[in-house]
Formats: sequence, C-alpha cells, structure tokens
Amino acid sequence: MNDDIQPDGSAEHEYEHGALGDAEYAEFMELAAVEGFDIEDVEGAIEAAGHGPLPVLAVVGRPNVGKSTLVNRMIGRREAVVEDRPGVTRDRVTYEAEWAGRRFKVVDTGGWEQDVLGIDASVAAQAEYAIEAADAVVFVVDAKVGATDTDEAVVRLLRKAGKPVVLCANKVDGPSGEADAAYLWNLGLGEPHPVSALHGRGTGDMLDAVLEVLPDAPEQSFGTAIGGPRRIALIGRPNVGKSSLLNKVAGEERVVVNELAGTTRDPVDEMIELGGKTWKFVDTAGIRKRVHLQQGADYYASLRTAAAVEKAEVAVILLDASENISVQDQRIVTMAVEAGRAIVLAFNKWDTLDEERRYYLEREIETELGQVAWAPRVNVSARTGRHMEKLVPAIETALAGWETRVPTGRLNAFLGELVSAHPHPIRGGKQPRILFGTQAGTKPPRFVLFASGFIEAGYRRFIERRLREEFGFQGTPIHISVRVREKRGAKKK
Repeated sequence: MNDDIQPDGSAEHEYEHGALGDAEYAEFMELAAVEGFDIEDVEGAIEAAGHGPLPVLAVVGRPNVGKSTLVNRMIGRREAVVEDRPGVTRDRVTYEAEWAGRRFKVVDTGGWEQDVLGIDASVAAQAEYAIEAADAVVFVVDAKVGATDTDEAVVRLLRKAGKPVVLCANKVDGPSGEADAAYLWNLGLGEPHPVSALHGRGTGDMLDAVLEVLPDAPEQSFGTAIGGPRRIALIGRPNVGKSSLLNKVAGEERVVVNELAGTTRDPVDEMIELGGKTWKFVDTAGIRKRVHLQQGADYYASLRTAAAVEKAEVAVILLDASENISVQDQRIVTMAVEAGRAIVLAFNKWDTLDEERRYYLEREIETELGQVAWAPRVNVSARTGRHMEKLVPAIETALAGWETRVPTGRLNAFLGELVSAHPHPIRGGKQPRILFGTQAGTKPPRFVLFASGFIEAGYRRFIERRLREEFGFQGTPIHISVRVREKRGAKKK
C-alpha cells in the first residue's frame, strides 16, 4: 500500500476521504472489496470516522418552552433531563446528533431557572454561555404564549452575538396553532418554524433549516495560522486554583483570585508567553456561587466548561492534590474525553502534600482516573510556581499525540501481528477476526476496523492499549469503531 504522507506534511490538510490520500484510499477500497465488504458501507464508515471537530448547535430560550424535549427529539433518545421543577442538575449539557447524514453537537440550556437572580438574568446567562460555544443557534419560543419580555431580551443577545439563528415556534400541535407561530415574525429573526417537540411535528423541516445555516465544520479552525497560538482550556471544579494558575503562568495578576469558590464570572481569554511560545489560555472558573444556589451554579459551570472545551485543542484539567478526587473531577475529565480534546492532568497545591497524602493520592489516581492513564501529568503549585516549566512540554506531548496518524500499511501490519499473537476469544463456536483497518482521522485519532464478526468491548480495549504501546498517542483519547462483514450473499435491506 502507498502510505506516503502528503508533501506538505500538514496535520491540517483536508482530504476527501477522512485522513486518507487518494492513492491510499483507492488501494484500501480494493482491499475491502477483496475481503467481501460492501463498498458503500466502507465509504460510510470512513466518512463517519474521518470528520474533524463537529459544528455546535446551541438550543436556547426561557424556561418551560420545551428546550430539553426538543434536544431529546434531535438526538433520538431521552437523555436530556425534562422536568418543570427548577434546580434540576445534570452531568452533561452537550450531546451528539445526526440529521440527513450530517453530524453535529447540541448544547442544551434547558432545565434550570435561577429565581433569586430573576428569570431575565438567568436566561441571559444560560444563552450567553451556550452561544459562546455555538456555530448556530436554535431559539425556542412557546407559540401558545407568544413572545415575552424575556424572549425579547434573548433576541437582543442573539443579535449582538451575530450567530445564525433558527427560530423554533414550539408547542404547535396542529394546524390551528400555526397562526400563533406566525405572530413570531415580529421578533425579526426570520421565519418561525412551527414545531411540536413533544410529538415530533415539524421537527424535520426545522432541522433542515438548521443544516442550511450550520457550517460543515466549526468556525474555529485549529492551528491554521502558521505559528498561531494553540487554544488551551483550563478547566476544573471551583476553587482548585485555575485563576491562580493562569496568573502564575502569565507572570502577573490578570484574573481576580479570591478564596471564595467561583469568583470568575466572565470568560477570560489570555495570550500568554510560556516556554518560548504564545498560547491562548481560557480561564473557565464559572459563575459566582452562593450556597443556596449550589445546584444552579454547578449547572452554569458545566455550560461554561462545555463552551471552553468546544473551542479548545487541549484541556488542562486542574485537580486539587490536597483533597480526594471527587465525582465532579471525574465528570470534568469525562467531558473533555467525550469532546475528543487532548488532555493534561495538572495536580495543584502539590507543595502542601506530606508523604502520606502523596501515597494515597497515587492510589486514588490509579483507581479513580484509570480511564485517562494515558494523559500526561504534572504536579504543580500555582502559589509558588513549582514545576510550571513542565506544563508546556506536557501540553506539546498531548498535542503531538492528538495529531498523530499511523499510515494504513503500517497499521495493518501491526493488526496482523496482533491478531496472530492474541486472537479474539471464541464465542459460540466462532472466532471473529480483525481483517484490516485504517486511521480515518486525527484530532483525536479515529480508527475504523473491519472484522469478520462482532468484536467484544474487552478486545477493543485491548487493541486500544496495544495501539498506545506501539504508536504512542499520549495525551489523547482514541476512537475505535468496528464494521462487521455481512455474510456473503446476504441481501442488504
């Protein structure tokens, strides 16, 4: 197989066939045909795995207009929390959706109303945080109620942001409700799309309109400017020292630091010289927290973190080494992994640890963060500046793994040796085999493997582990999808 890298050697170079060049793609498809795979199925698998970062769609609107119901309709499953009661908390605010063969991410801002701040303030905060991450916006209005003052406030925010907007007139359950939807032309956002998120009426037409305004790829193109700054999202739960770390690497007081958790309200993007290079750091400490608004503040912090991670290339996850690794820490790690970003783990307040705490922390890391054992780790002190010089090499290592691509020929030689030495366990009298594969994309590395039968999750994890041992991929999640060959002569439905 011709595995030559393209002359420019650029990881940013766009191919029509994922990360495969034309010659490599042609020879790969020939191999697939010899092995008895349906050509359309193989093309679809490479296309699905070869996408870069997905465009982001934000769903915004005031409480109880049906945002989460609409999100569930978009993603095809009941995953976003739907409840009238304010204060509903969630682990996730971003989901992946597909419509008409195109994939995109959805940011859901439904399900929480901060009464103490007032509806206008809370809706504006949610919308602002979500729009930040978005390439396009669906603005949901209750057609039965009509446009309220809160809706008008969101409209002003949308106009200021300048993002493409699709106006969704929800709760139009039949033809009689379409007249109510027509009144929403007055908002000045173009045609209102009458929809019943609950029953699915009109959602297809609305999603067609979404695809018209949603770009094929995010507006943020990673690293296109030669020597341009790479984007680093600094994330972590409240009061782990994110702002202090940002000030330390900047060498000056750029962000307010306070012992109260959650003192950072607005996003702070900082161009910082570090290790002889310019980096763009995003401080994501979230929103001010009041004890009686704990649930809502956590929800807002999740929106803020999701927005920052979507715009970043590397997530530096800050953890407080002096405290036990919490469920919230693990959720933040999972969010970064699911977003497909390069990851660095930074353990702050290392200077405060005694030998006993260090021993137990190592055990915690093994058990609680085993899913990201591949992530570079630095032990730092934002207060004293200890080991700050190790941060840049860790970030560069993670970026290198994130952008690594294994040529198809080399990958298949590796897979052949692996399958011979460690075949898949026999199940039901059959032994499925990995026949061949390719790396269809980078950022993060995405592999498509073609097999003679179903490959168990345990064996997939084994393949991932061996891929890391052989090719590195330090600091990056790896996505592996498996396509199974249909029985020869079987008719496709």
